[in-house]
Amino acid sequence: MMEEIQSQSDNYRSSSSSASSPTSRVPSSNFFYLRKPGSLRQPISFEDSPEWEDTDADVRVEEGVDSVNVATMPASPSLSKFNSGSFPSPPLPEGAVVARKIMGASVVWKDLTITIKGKRKYSDKVVKSSNGYALPGTMTVIMGPAKSGKSTLLRAIAGRLHHSAKVYGDVFVNGAKSRMPYGSYGYVERETTFIGSLTVREFLYYSALLQLPGFFCQKKSVVEDAICAMSLSAYANKLIGGHCHMKGLPNGERRRVSIARELVMRPHILFIDEPLYHLDSVSALLMMVTLKKLASTGCTLIFTIYQSSTEVFGLFDRICLLSNGNTLFFGETLACLQHFSNAGFPCPIMQSPSDHFLRAINTDFDRIIAMCKNWQDDHGDFSSVNMDTAVAIRTLEATYKSSADAAAVETMILRLTEKEGPLLKSKGKAGSATRVAVLTWRSLLIMSREWKYYWLRLVLFMLLTLCIGTVFSGLEHSLSSVVTRVAAVFVFVSFTSLLSIAGVPALTREIKIYASEESNQHSGALVFLLGQLLSSIPFLFLISISSSLVFYFLIGLTDEFSLLMYLVLNFFVCLLVNEGLMLVVTSLWQDIFWSVLTLVSIHVVMMLSAGYFRIRNALPGPVWTYPVSYIAFHTYSIQGLLENEYLGTSFAVGQVRTISGYQALRSAYDISSDINSKWKNLLILFVMAIGYRILVFVVLRFRFVKNGPVGKFCRCNQNSDNAV
Repeated sequence: MMEEIQSQSDNYRSSSSSASSPTSRVPSSNFFYLRKPGSLRQPISFEDSPEWEDTDADVRVEEGVDSVNVATMPASPSLSKFNSGSFPSPPLPEGAVVARKIMGASVVWKDLTITIKGKRKYSDKVVKSSNGYALPGTMTVIMGPAKSGKSTLLRAIAGRLHHSAKVYGDVFVNGAKSRMPYGSYGYVERETTFIGSLTVREFLYYSALLQLPGFFCQKKSVVEDAICAMSLSAYANKLIGGHCHMKGLPNGERRRVSIARELVMRPHILFIDEPLYHLDSVSALLMMVTLKKLASTGCTLIFTIYQSSTEVFGLFDRICLLSNGNTLFFGETLACLQHFSNAGFPCPIMQSPSDHFLRAINTDFDRIIAMCKNWQDDHGDFSSVNMDTAVAIRTLEATYKSSADAAAVETMILRLTEKEGPLLKSKGKAGSATRVAVLTWRSLLIMSREWKYYWLRLVLFMLLTLCIGTVFSGLEHSLSSVVTRVAAVFVFVSFTSLLSIAGVPALTREIKIYASEESNQHSGALVFLLGQLLSSIPFLFLISISSSLVFYFLIGLTDEFSLLMYLVLNFFVCLLVNEGLMLVVTSLWQDIFWSVLTLVSIHVVMMLSAGYFRIRNALPGPVWTYPVSYIAFHTYSIQGLLENEYLGTSFAVGQVRTISGYQALRSAYDISSDINSKWKNLLILFVMAIGYRILVFVVLRFRFVKNGPVGKFCRCNQNSDNAV
């Protein structure tokens, strides 16, 4: 095996010699981009660990604002492993100290192994025995090719893995095995759902209201600090956009907004999954410079990255390199370059370090090698892609395990975990009543601005009821018009309910916003449902009263105010039920296409069993009568409207005989003869509206697992085959 590794390494050296001569592979002068000339500072070494007795961090919350004591830390010497002269660093004067605000916290992960449940058992090791740490005031990056376990490792450290995952090993925060409490850390997902109709300042302000306790006025300063920290001052009053034909912010600024949302809590630790996701080279560099400035305040930054430019790479403090779940290196960025050189894979002068790392450990390049074997160009074979990446991975892993870098990491982990430091404290949450009020007001503001999702639906409802009213206009109060009136009521209830499906995109977006906020404990299922219900009531009532008035006067229903009010109330509750049904389906699917398809199918089945095409008593007993006709809200709405119109009325048959409205309807629709039955139908609709929202609550609770101690932590022997 060693002979094979050595031969492959020699082969790679020969292929890289054209770009990098042996005498100039890793000289310090080639890494001028890592530190700006004239501002070369002392790198943070393995000896630069917090001493709790010397740097007493007193972090507390006073009136919603962090009060952070300033501690001093003695400047560390050059990296011991670089003292040979490969990477010289100008020494600082003796006795010099570097002032640092202790806002961050040390994070250590030791022997972290993560398995994901497959089809049969926990068989897939996504991350294997990973060790590392992150210190305050530094940026630690987890780098690797796609599906190497970067995001899984980041989630495991933050305690945000799915419940189906098992975690073996330990995570220490300030030397203690404890979960990070609410508000002490922030986690930024790879993709964040934004509210496009809000400005950047409004979006962050509402986020602060949902997250922080205290008075509204105290949270404005926190929002302004987050805006300044992420350099968003020029975009603070601009709409985020991105939908409803709104011109959205550039991707770089949208990514900054997602990070700023977590900064309103002023976290000690910030986790970011792919901060450069969908960013161009200029936006990526600006993002990393902003994060570097944020880290300089003392915050501990840990993030994943797939690939970076040379300038961006030079801003990292430490790098954890993964491939297929294996840790190939952990340490300073300069040491990673030296590690690749020692393993026989020096970085060519004109190549970005991250490109070089990924080229060496990305197994996808094997397919390129296979494709290039029979290709020829003007200069001959493609000799630059002739290395087996599996051999390179084994070489780098074996070299790292036996290197001084791995020993230094173990030593540093022991120092960071031998004594517990100050425990992070929860900063408190906003009250449930406050969050309900904030969500309600925010939703009302969104509805007032998004014409495509709300006002256009109102126009469509008006046009539909206008069409129905004109088609069935001119009906007289006679026995011959009963069947036509039944048809008009059925079409009104059924078609308007079907048209409500146009609100699926808005509800899907609300579910995604809830999922994003729930993942960071900014919201809750009950809070979300109450806020959504209270904010939708004015809009649904506006639709019901406008549509009911058009339908009532064009059809020529009985001219009585109480009957008109019942029509408005019946249609309003019917819309509430339909809204609850749409919430259930969208929360299950979270996809517009499948939600619309499912809702259309459900509505068609309910319309067939509503008792119009065939009287309810004549429907086949299994399935159609029980249970479909009893769970179709169309049935109760139509029954209530017909009972409201015909109970208590009579029609003359000839000159001496009259029949009641109930008897006149018997051949067209099945209703009750009880004068109070219309209120019973309204009560059933009201219960269904509540029942659907209870069902939504259950779905949200089970589908979106609460953040916190998710994933099973197993204190097992890592070397045992039965442990995983």
